[in-house]
Amino acid sequence: MAILAITLFSFNILKIISNIKIGRKVNRSDQPRKRLYTMLRVAFGQSKMNVRLVPAALHLVVYVGFIVVNIEVLEIILDGVLGKHRIFGGLGLVYNFLIATFELFALLVWIACLVFLIRRNFLKISRFSGQELKGWPRRDANAILISEILLMSAFLIMDAADLKLQNAGVPHYSLAGNFPVSGYLTSLLPDGINSLITLERACWWFHITGILIFLNYLPYSKHLHIFLAFPNTYYSKLGPIGAMDNMDSITNEVRSALIPTYLPIEMEPSSFGAKDVSELSWVNLLNAYSCTECGRCTDSCPANITGRKLSPRKIMMDTRDRVTEVGKNFGIYGAGHQDGKSLLDDYVTREEIWACTSCNACVEACPVNIDPLAIIMSMRRYIVMEESLAPTALNSVMANIENNQAPWKFSPADRMNWANE
Repeated sequence: MAILAITLFSFNILKIISNIKIGRKVNRSDQPRKRLYTMLRVAFGQSKMNVRLVPAALHLVVYVGFIVVNIEVLEIILDGVLGKHRIFGGLGLVYNFLIATFELFALLVWIACLVFLIRRNFLKISRFSGQELKGWPRRDANAILISEILLMSAFLIMDAADLKLQNAGVPHYSLAGNFPVSGYLTSLLPDGINSLITLERACWWFHITGILIFLNYLPYSKHLHIFLAFPNTYYSKLGPIGAMDNMDSITNEVRSALIPTYLPIEMEPSSFGAKDVSELSWVNLLNAYSCTECGRCTDSCPANITGRKLSPRKIMMDTRDRVTEVGKNFGIYGAGHQDGKSLLDDYVTREEIWACTSCNACVEACPVNIDPLAIIMSMRRYIVMEESLAPTALNSVMANIENNQAPWKFSPADRMNWANE
């Protein structure tokens, strides 16, 4: 089962990596020390979660609990493979401390996931009620939380049955461990030895099978951020988040026009901006797969707050859905296959991207440094520079800048008229 689960997981992860590579190349290998520090601070340290203290505390419990409790999985696997019982029990007091810690965190994770379920389904929290969360995204979030609750329950019931079998002196169940939580559950369990063994084994199998199924569910879930948050923060933008990236092809043309001595660089023809995911960068696509769908970006977006159609979270979810579709088509029909659809228009409407104020509130709010604005601006560039279909008001501004060197229609010679008197 473990070999099958790990093989299938590896296959799905390689498929996602292949999808990310559909994006155009961009260099994010500079300043490795600063990148490592960013990853440790934002992903490991969860520094951007602290803006909202209640969910930050709950998420920290689940995050640490996920790591701590899964250390116990190593012993569970070794016990199963070698036919032993609590193979690390010989560690004595250290083992007792570890089991007690595992149980306490299992209880805390159980409580945190229950609170998350209540917050998501019963409290009127705006960021959990977006149109893009209806259907599969809502079921996905609930499925993960319910799975965590069931896994932690199985772990604690397994320990409770184990403790009762130890105290009864049943062969194979040697005395080992300290059980501060499951000890309170023993009175709820049956007294028959066979029933206890069946219950303990059933919970053991449920726990280990559940973890292997959970592992292979992740590539289809928003909870893939458990893994991708770390590379995503490592490769995130290091400079000012509001700084725009110039296009080399445009810079080359402008220098050729303005600098007589400049020798233009021969560059491969390329489109301006992005209409589909293949014209976005691989970092943009990594961002899409790393999205946690937490809605902090949309909750902070001034356009969304004022009732406009834009939702940065939806932009990321649409990008992920589109690149997954493109990757599937490439796998069936070969690389470069065109299905007649694109990210722009078929997934993201023009009304959405022109509603953006480019304020970077979404980028600032994201707990894993995702940059929805970069995708929005790439699609805007395509509309303006490839299709010449910018909104009328924007065309007027650009014409004024070209003719008057300012956004307004007044002549540069009249600029100081306001000071005449």
